[in-house]
Amino acid sequence: MNIINKKIELSDGRVIEIETGKLAKQADGSAVVKMGGTMLLATVTCAKEVTEGTDFLPLQVDYKEKFYAAGRFPGGFMKREGKASDYEILIARLVDRALRPLFPDDFHLAVFVNIWLISAEKDIQPDALAGLAASAALASSDLPFLGPISEVRVCRIDGQFVINPTFSEMEKADLELMVAATEENIMMVEGEMNEVTEDVMLGAIKFAHEEIKRHCRVQKELNEECGKTVKRDYPHDEEDEDLRKAVHDFCYDKCYALAKSAKPKQERSEGFEQIKADFLATLSEEDQEAKAAMVARYYAHEEKEAMRNMILDEGLRLDGRQCAEVRPIWCEVDCLPCAHGSAIFTRGETQSLATVTLGTKLDMKEMDEVLVQETQQFVLHYNFPPFATGEAKAQRGVGRREVGHGNLAWRALKAVMPKAPEFPYAVRVVSDILESNGSSSQASICGGCLALMDAGVKIRKPVAGVAMGLITDAERPNDRYAILTDILGDEDHLGDMDFKVAGTKDGITATQMDIKVDGLSYEVLEKALEQARQGRLHIMGEMMKTISEPREDYKPFVPRIVQIRIASDFIGAVIGKGGETIQKIQKETGTTITITEENNEGVVDIFGTDKDSMDKALEWINNICAVPEVGQTYHGKVVSILDFGAFVEILPGKEGLLHVSEIAWNKTENVADVLEVGQEVDVKLLEIDDKTGKMRLSMRALTDKPEGYVEPERRPRGNGGDRGERKDRGERRGGDRGERRERGDRKGGDRHEGHRNSDRPRKPFGHKNDENNGGNEGGNEQEIF
Repeated sequence: MNIINKKIELSDGRVIEIETGKLAKQADGSAVVKMGGTMLLATVTCAKEVTEGTDFLPLQVDYKEKFYAAGRFPGGFMKREGKASDYEILIARLVDRALRPLFPDDFHLAVFVNIWLISAEKDIQPDALAGLAASAALASSDLPFLGPISEVRVCRIDGQFVINPTFSEMEKADLELMVAATEENIMMVEGEMNEVTEDVMLGAIKFAHEEIKRHCRVQKELNEECGKTVKRDYPHDEEDEDLRKAVHDFCYDKCYALAKSAKPKQERSEGFEQIKADFLATLSEEDQEAKAAMVARYYAHEEKEAMRNMILDEGLRLDGRQCAEVRPIWCEVDCLPCAHGSAIFTRGETQSLATVTLGTKLDMKEMDEVLVQETQQFVLHYNFPPFATGEAKAQRGVGRREVGHGNLAWRALKAVMPKAPEFPYAVRVVSDILESNGSSSQASICGGCLALMDAGVKIRKPVAGVAMGLITDAERPNDRYAILTDILGDEDHLGDMDFKVAGTKDGITATQMDIKVDGLSYEVLEKALEQARQGRLHIMGEMMKTISEPREDYKPFVPRIVQIRIASDFIGAVIGKGGETIQKIQKETGTTITITEENNEGVVDIFGTDKDSMDKALEWINNICAVPEVGQTYHGKVVSILDFGAFVEILPGKEGLLHVSEIAWNKTENVADVLEVGQEVDVKLLEIDDKTGKMRLSMRALTDKPEGYVEPERRPRGNGGDRGERKDRGERRGGDRGERRERGDRKGGDRHEGHRNSDRPRKPFGHKNDENNGGNEGGNEQEIF
């Protein structure tokens, strides 16, 4: 067993270790990357033969976090890892986008890259090591990979850039980027920011690249020590230079003219297909069949070069625009009368229908990853149906692309969203793409922003997004180039860089960048970011013509939230035994109620559409939490009758003893002759026992004392009082208290006031079983949303 170890020391002294030759040795390449107690195993395998008809790179990257890595059981009934979560898909996409451009254009063998988190130290973020692990596995193989690459997270914390910060450090960051690069070139950037400038973002990218260069040099050493500098041979595309020249001579000028004609997308696509068909018609029937794949490959190159050169030569776009020009925009809000918020955002041939739904804490998304367990108040979902591009096929679930585009839009809007406790609603934004010709993720950001303002959500500032492209001269990429604002779908595919920038008028909130050209200077990138800023501001100006700020109030049919704070001792009283009380309140008032515990207080949210019902629920809860006061009069209900008096509930869950002597000024011979269970009576609270909390009530104190009334003398109490001599416990008499009631006869549970369960931290409560009880120390704060 030939085990090879390499070490990378970060600028702050932390060490990353790379090991190969120990685990997964039957894979074409494998590596373990370790940082502290965190370990990732990456493997790469490659098919032996090309699947017939494959003219692309079938690369599959999967990232999986094993729950055993953190000593945890997976959730769910099966208690095992299932399909990839959105979080895992997003990490896999980051790695895929960095690796894919670095395989040869004619390499069509299926490649599978698997990255597993097998050990997890709780404060180290493993996703920042995934790209390095995948590249190290490729470096230990003989696949023709034109790397190596590495991937790091860079954050700005207290004004300083930090590489691969811990979870706790990231809480203070105002910029967070994932950057992937080779030793020479930036390949991929994605992240979110708190309205930072383009210069700050560019500085973070440069800082990350310097760290990545060191990672790449170590991997090159690893590749040499593994003896994998000579790469395997693979089936190359068959070439026919005469056919290539024939395709060029017949098709190039026609493609150039069509690209310059500024026809709509469908007409342009049909025109390009017709040019190819016309060339095939010049071949013999035998060659048409035998050389169809080769013709398609040569023609795709001519089509791409014609469009690129037209843009560089003419300074015009495929739809006739100038390079920095944004397509026509129209917007509409409040287009769906029953949605909480809605908007249509249309830019050229790209259209998003965005909607907003407001909910309670019970609607918030629960994340349960290996190292990340949190509740998301705001979610955004992006849907891309086939009809958006005129395709006639069924939609089968949510794809990786939809997850990625939705996450980018979510990051862009998250920076301006209001947060709890000032804003207690759960928020779901949905962007349904109805039509697409490029920049649909940015249309989702713009449409989502409009829908949020239409719903009355008090976002801090409006947000807009724009997708940019870059076309360069292959010989002089830094001298002859065209930066394109608001790219079309075709411009996305034929360009050397596409990047998306979203933000407010004051700075960037999210970005995604993919660079496919070697040797691109930072000066060109800086110019591209400035042009993106101008485009973003133009789009925002068009949006503001429709709605410029959030509505003053929510729509009439949007459920409202009344929020009150109660003493934590009363959380259990509101919930009741097994959730009985809170469920009863919800059922009888038609509201939804959640309870959380924050800073030793209970936060109660009452969610409903009818004001009277919400007021009823609020009064009910306030009564439960009310503190009985000596000397006050209460309208109570008789809950049980005894020989020596009755127990009266004066507030929900709060009972006091109405002694037979306190029913009337005249002597009451039989309590049952005067009172009955369920009868409502007015009583005065005379006393609360300091030790037990038991309450003594009176009815007669609310009436005038009869003239000449004399209080009867009480009999002196002997040893044992009026109960007689104490015998052994089996012979005790009840004295004048009557027979002891069975515990099951008591209303509201098996204890009187003053007996309480211990306090404990609580999660949001709605319909779950839970119980606690106790007293209160003051009034309840109330807020209405």
